[in-house]
Amino acid sequence: MAASLRKGFCVSCSGAPALDKKRAMAAGAASSLELPPRNGEFKGGQLVFRDAQAGRDTWAAGDRADLSVHAQASSICVPRSMRWWEKGVMPNMVEIGSAQELVDSLLNAGDRLVVVDFYSPGCGGCKSLHPKICQFAETNPDAQFLKVNYEEHKSLCYSLNVHVLPFFRFYRGSQGRVCSFSCTNATIKKFKDALAKHGAERRSLGPAKGLQESELLKLASNRDLHFKYPLVSPGIDGLAANYAGGLVEEEMAALAM
Repeated sequence: MAASLRKGFCVSCSGAPALDKKRAMAAGAASSLELPPRNGEFKGGQLVFRDAQAGRDTWAAGDRADLSVHAQASSICVPRSMRWWEKGVMPNMVEIGSAQELVDSLLNAGDRLVVVDFYSPGCGGCKSLHPKICQFAETNPDAQFLKVNYEEHKSLCYSLNVHVLPFFRFYRGSQGRVCSFSCTNATIKKFKDALAKHGAERRSLGPAKGLQESELLKLASNRDLHFKYPLVSPGIDGLAANYAGGLVEEEMAALAM
């Protein structure tokens, strides 16, 4: 009997010496895989998602199924008592459930500063930074913090070109995205400076912009997200037809009186 592993590796059970030899080889192969710790938490600062074939910090569409392996962040089952990302959450911190909710939240924010926080339960840097993000949310009640769980929204993160965790995007009114960056506890000043610069009270001229049009198109082209864009708006002919229809309705209402 033999059990085939990846890349043609085979473990034979025909004899004890051969079995011992293969066991030793298997142990060596297993150590080279650098499997994640058993507790599901990945130590260190940031998680960078790489395209293994190209050797770059990019996402290849054909390799999306392997991203969880490259990032050592495959689906993680964490007991509710250990869900650090749910602890200390402020009222102005919202967990995003879909691409549509993210788009709507940004468009409906008005003049408020919106901070989008991309994180993963298995990211050590995200975990260590979480308490400080909660403190910032508490001291800035007028700002809105939208949290996007990479493990639950990998396809969304792929479409928005999020390559490293933790990652933050700041949005403000009609300006749309004003800055984006990755930071850890060691570089938390970057977050503080962005909060001070873009969180100052001011009024935007026009409605909130939200995501860029190119990003909205990417979300719409991603069949996993079930997101529809653009919102169909009538052209000149449509406006004229609507106007004419409105006049007819007004005339009919006047005749009925």
